[in-house]
Amino acid sequence: MPKAMPKMYKTTLILGLPEKLLDLYLETIQGVGGAVELAPGYLKLVYDIVRKAGGVCIADEVQTGFGRTGSHYWGFETQGVTPDIVTMAKGIGNGLPLGAVVTNTRNRKCTIPEASEKRQVHCADVGSHLLGRLRDLQQRYEIIGDVRGRGLMVGVELVTDRTEKTPAKAETAVLFEKLRELGILVGKGGLHGNVFRIKPPMCFTKDDADFLVDALDYSMSKL
Repeated sequence: MPKAMPKMYKTTLILGLPEKLLDLYLETIQGVGGAVELAPGYLKLVYDIVRKAGGVCIADEVQTGFGRTGSHYWGFETQGVTPDIVTMAKGIGNGLPLGAVVTNTRNRKCTIPEASEKRQVHCADVGSHLLGRLRDLQQRYEIIGDVRGRGLMVGVELVTDRTEKTPAKAETAVLFEKLRELGILVGKGGLHGNVFRIKPPMCFTKDDADFLVDALDYSMSKL
């Protein structure tokens, strides 16, 4: 890397930083980006800027970790840095769907103890609320053939005929886009692609559920 490059990087990064910085999440070698390596010394410079701005440095080692680079066990080692958080997968399981996140003691103290989260209770409570509201919506729209699920793993099957269970493929596609325009991303599944797969983050609240159902109500009213 030319001697002038670090200064140019630093100026560009500082000018481009927002007022408040949460974190930097970066691959040490871009995978999907085309196997592009970072310039030597780049991460040292960037990590220093990010940390001075109050941010956390996260190394994405999903593709580069566990010795894949040949020269080092972790990709970030090629840059001579130590991240605050490391995400890893793929190589950790050799084909099995495994992943992990590792952090330092300082960041771990910022997390909420698992015992106090009561995630299972939360999912049951919010999921029950969501299913109830969706079933109320089903009473108003014939297109909703079935509402099913448990907790925060919910499916809404869309049909053109409830008796015949004819898949509403076209309508599902239209509603999918209408929801996306309203800022809501749901999945599509089922044999015919006519089931909305609603599996939100487990921090999903009843207010979020109401927003989702209200948006679906609005979108269906426009069909």
